[in-house]
Amino acid sequence: MLPNHRPMVVAEQFGVLESLFPGRIDMGLGRSVGFTDGIRRALGHGKEDAADFGAQVTELLGWFSGTQQEFPGVHAIPAEGLRVPAFLLATGSGAALAAELGLPLVIANIRGERPMLDAINAYRDNFRPSAISPAPYVVLSSAVAVAETTEKAWRMLVSEAWSTTYSRTHGEFPPLLPPADVLALPMTDRERARFDSALSGQVFGTADEVERTLGGLAERSGADEILVTTSVFDVEERLDSYRRLAELAGIRPGQRA
Repeated sequence: MLPNHRPMVVAEQFGVLESLFPGRIDMGLGRSVGFTDGIRRALGHGKEDAADFGAQVTELLGWFSGTQQEFPGVHAIPAEGLRVPAFLLATGSGAALAAELGLPLVIANIRGERPMLDAINAYRDNFRPSAISPAPYVVLSSAVAVAETTEKAWRMLVSEAWSTTYSRTHGEFPPLLPPADVLALPMTDRERARFDSALSGQVFGTADEVERTLGGLAERSGADEILVTTSVFDVEERLDSYRRLAELAGIRPGQRA
């Protein structure tokens, strides 16, 4: 697919999803063009294509509003006229684009809390109101694991941390391994650094510890929403973590957040 045509295809795909599930679809937009050279070649893109991300987002939104002018007379069906909430996913510099386009921002503590908070502050300072969002809106994304002990909560997160590490060095996201198997793996210095980085900034601990950590993050960042994304090898441990987290949030069984 040619780069200029890709936004129309994305619009059509999300238009279909929104038509099938009205009001239940969010559109997260990120600038990644693939972790490795092999993936980028398979997708027909190079690292330089990320520089065109802003123009691609603008065109994509134009397919929904019907205002795109690059291809006169062409319409993205069934996307045109639908309102699918758009969020810009960023780790730092992308926050500036979210501010410029007037989009809600989804950001994670990947490069350290201080850079993340600086990016959020700059986003709010430079935000331009748009038809999509009249005011800045920040979603703080993090893996969260809650367990009866701090050690158990930490171990719950190592499986995804290793799969993330492997994907960024091999271009393939493998199935989650048991935590004990991950911790027994021989890692190169590069893998160890990426593994530790994948775990840094994640939230884990007992209910009291997680409550303090999330509360502090929410206060320091002024986040409007916290997005929890937790992948754990043991499904029952993941469900137990969600139950404990729901109790912290005051969500009763069967109640939607």
